[in-house]
Amino acid sequence: MTADEAVEAALGALDLDTKARLLAGRDMWSLPAVPAVGLASLVMSDGPVGVRGVRWTADDPSVTLPSPTALAAAWDPRLARRAGRLLAQEARRKGVHVLLAPTVNLHRSPLGGRHFEAYSEDPYLTGEIGTAYVRGVQDGGVAATVKHFVANDAETDRFTVDNTVPPRALRELYLAPFEAIVRGARPWAVMAAYNAVNGVTMTEHRHLQVDVLRDEWGFDGVTVSDWLAARSTTGALRGGLDVAMPGPHTVYGEALAAAVRSGEVDEELVDRAVRRVLRLAARVGALEGAPPAVAAPPRHVDGEALAREIAHRSFVLLRNAGGALPLDPARTRRIALVGAAARDARVLGGGSAHVFPARTVSPLDGLAAALPEGVALTYAVGADPADEPAPAAAGFTLRAVCRDASGAVLAETPLPSGQIQWIATDLPAGVTHETLHSVEITGTFTPRESGAHGFGTRGLGGLALTVAGRTLHDGVQTAGDEGDPFEAFAGAPAERGTVTLAEGVPVEVSLRHTTGGGPESPLPAVVFALLHRPPRRHPDVLIAEAVEAARAADTAVVVVSTTERVESEGFDRVDLRLPGRQDDLVRAVAAVNPRTVVVVNAGAPVETPWREEVAAVLLTWFPGQEGGAALADVLLGAQEPGGRLPTTWPAALADAPVTDVTPVDGELRYAEGPYIGYRAWDRAGGPAPAYPFGHGLGYTTWEYESLDVTPTTARVRVRNTGSRPGREVVQLYVAPRADRVERPARWLIGFATVEAAPGAAAEAEIRLAPRLFDVWDEETGAWTAVPGRYEIRAGRSLTDVRLSVCLELD
Repeated sequence: MTADEAVEAALGALDLDTKARLLAGRDMWSLPAVPAVGLASLVMSDGPVGVRGVRWTADDPSVTLPSPTALAAAWDPRLARRAGRLLAQEARRKGVHVLLAPTVNLHRSPLGGRHFEAYSEDPYLTGEIGTAYVRGVQDGGVAATVKHFVANDAETDRFTVDNTVPPRALRELYLAPFEAIVRGARPWAVMAAYNAVNGVTMTEHRHLQVDVLRDEWGFDGVTVSDWLAARSTTGALRGGLDVAMPGPHTVYGEALAAAVRSGEVDEELVDRAVRRVLRLAARVGALEGAPPAVAAPPRHVDGEALAREIAHRSFVLLRNAGGALPLDPARTRRIALVGAAARDARVLGGGSAHVFPARTVSPLDGLAAALPEGVALTYAVGADPADEPAPAAAGFTLRAVCRDASGAVLAETPLPSGQIQWIATDLPAGVTHETLHSVEITGTFTPRESGAHGFGTRGLGGLALTVAGRTLHDGVQTAGDEGDPFEAFAGAPAERGTVTLAEGVPVEVSLRHTTGGGPESPLPAVVFALLHRPPRRHPDVLIAEAVEAARAADTAVVVVSTTERVESEGFDRVDLRLPGRQDDLVRAVAAVNPRTVVVVNAGAPVETPWREEVAAVLLTWFPGQEGGAALADVLLGAQEPGGRLPTTWPAALADAPVTDVTPVDGELRYAEGPYIGYRAWDRAGGPAPAYPFGHGLGYTTWEYESLDVTPTTARVRVRNTGSRPGREVVQLYVAPRADRVERPARWLIGFATVEAAPGAAAEAEIRLAPRLFDVWDEETGAWTAVPGRYEIRAGRSLTDVRLSVCLELD
C-alpha cells in the first residue's frame, strides 16, 4: 500500500466527530491517536536550538546548539543541514514527530526582542539557511514547522497587532524566505502567526494560507496555529488552518463538528485538513500501513562536537587591531578574565525556545581547561548586567515536591534551577492539576561569596519563602500590568529580603507555592520561581578590582552580555545598550591594558561605544552549551572565528533607519516598504553603521583573483595570502547601474564558503538567487523583470567589494 492509499483508507473510516477531534490538540503538545485506523498520536515540540520534548524538565536534557542567529552567522547551509539532522536525532530520541522550528521572520528592527530565534535581516540569507535546516530535520524523518507565517517580526502586542505591509514589501521581504523554503525544502508543516496582516488575522488569512502558500507555491503540508492563536471555528477552517493548538479546548473539535452539522462549513473542508494531518502522520511513520518518508535515519551525529563547531563557526570577529587575536603564547603568560557573564554564561535566549542542556561550558570553564601550563588566569566580576534577582542557579541543589490538599507527597523531581514552568500536561509523573495543591522548591544553597544575599519570588498566588530558617515572605502575589499574556502568567520578579551568608557554608532554602490565585488562563499552568541575587557590592569597587586584574595581565578578556530581561520572547527592547555598568567596565579595563579583548554575548545588535578603544571585539551570540569551549578554541587560535554578520550593527539606536515595534491603535505600519536592514541604511544615507552586513574578520588574509558571472551562476577565485589555513565567506551582491524603478541600491544574491591553505587558491561556484532582476509589480500582482545594466560585486562584506563585473539584461 502506498502512503496516499493508506491516507485515503484511514480518512474513509473516520466519522465526523473523530475528524474534528483530529484537527484539535489532544493536549499541550499532541494530537489524538485513532487506534482503529492505525493512527498514533502526533507529538510536537519546541524548539530551534534543542528539542525539549513534551515536558519542560531537566530530567531528560537536550543538546543545546547556538542560537539561530548564530547559525545564520556561519553563512553555511551545509552546516545548517547538519544542525537539522542532529535535532531530528534528538526528536526521535524523545518521541517527537514534529519540530516547531525554524523561525524565519526577519530582523526588521534592531529592537525586536526575539531576534535571537530568527536568522537575519536579509530574506535571501534567511531562506538559504532555513531551507538547509528544514532539509536536515526532514532527512531524519521528523517534520519541520516553518514559522511564524507571516510578518511576526516583533513581540509588542503580538497577539492582537495588525501589521499593515505593502504588497511589494510583503512579497520581496517577508514572504520571500517562506517561499524559498517551501519550494526548496518541501516542509511538512507551517505555523500560522498570532498577528494579523493587512486586517486579517493570520489563522484566518485565506489569501496567504491558501492562494499563496498552497496554490501558488505548492505547499502540501499541515498548517498549525501558534499556541492559542486560532480564534474562529469557521474563519480558521475557511482561511486554510488545519490544526488548532493546543488542546483539548480549541476552536475545532466539538465546535467544528457542530459547525458542519449546522451547515456553517462544508465537511469537505474538514476532509481536506484531515487528509493533510494523515499525510503528515504517514511521513513521520505514525500511520500503520503507510511507508514513512525516511526509511532509515542518517548516521549518528555527535551533538557536543557539532554544538562546539557551530559556535566557533558563528563567532564574528568585528575588530582585531594589531593582530591581538589569536593570543600569542609567547606574549601571553597572564590573562585577566572579567565579567559576570564569563562565569555564569547565558547560552540561549528566553521563552519557548528554552531547553535544559546536560552541561554548560562557561567562558571561565572553557578558558581554564584550555590554557597551556605556565599561563596564569585570574577572574574578576567587574560588572553584573543583572539589576534584579534571577532564577536560582549556581550553588543551588534543588528539587520540587508536589503535594495534594492533605499534604501527601504526589511526586518529587530534581530541578536544574529555581524556575518551574509546567503548562497543561507538563507535570511530573503521577501529578494532575486536579490533585495538585502545592509545589515546594526545596534544597540547599552553597554561596560562592560571603555577604548579604538577596532572595525573591516570581509567580502569582500563595508564596512562602524561607532561607536558613528565616521566613522572608508569606503572602499572595497578584497580577501586575504585564502586557504579554504569557508574561503575565509568570508575574513580576520581586526581592523579598536578604540573608547574610558565608562562602562555602550551605543553608536550607524553600519556596512553597499554593496553586491557584493567578489570572484566568485557557491552559492550566504552574509557573513560579525562586530567585537569588548575589551580595551587592558598589559598582565602582567591582570595576576597580577588574582594573587591577587587567593592569597586571598581558591580555584582558572582558565578557559582556544581555540578560533575559533584555532579550526574550514576549517583549521588545527599548534600547540597544548593554545593561548595568558593562560599558564603563570595558572602558576602564581598556584604559589600563592596550591588549583588551571584548567578547559580546548577545543575540541581536548592541551598542559598542568603546569599540575603537579596545584591541579586539568578538561577537559570540548565544553560543549554546559548548560556547565556552569554542571561545577558548578561538581565543587561543585552535579555530578561526568563521562568522559574518547576518544583520547590520548600528553604532547607536538613533542611527538605525527602521526601529518602530510599537503599534498605534492596534496597527503597526511597515511604512518603510521594502527598505529594512542594509537596504534602509543605503537609502537613508546618514551615519554609517558600526559594522556593515556581512562583516567579519578571520585569522588570515585573502586576495580575490577573478570573477566570472552568468545570469544564473558565478565563479569566484580567491587565494589565501596569509600564514595559516582559513575559511572565507565569498559574498555576491547586485547593484542596478541606472535603475528604472525605485529599488534598494544593492542586495545579496549569493554566497559560498571556501577553505584554503596558506598560499593556496580556492574557487567558489555560486548559484545566484532566483528573480535577482525582478520586482513585485503591485499593479499586475506579479513578478516583473527590470531590464538594464547590473553590476555584480564579489567581496568580503556589503561594503568590502573586491571584484565586480557588469551584466546587461535586455
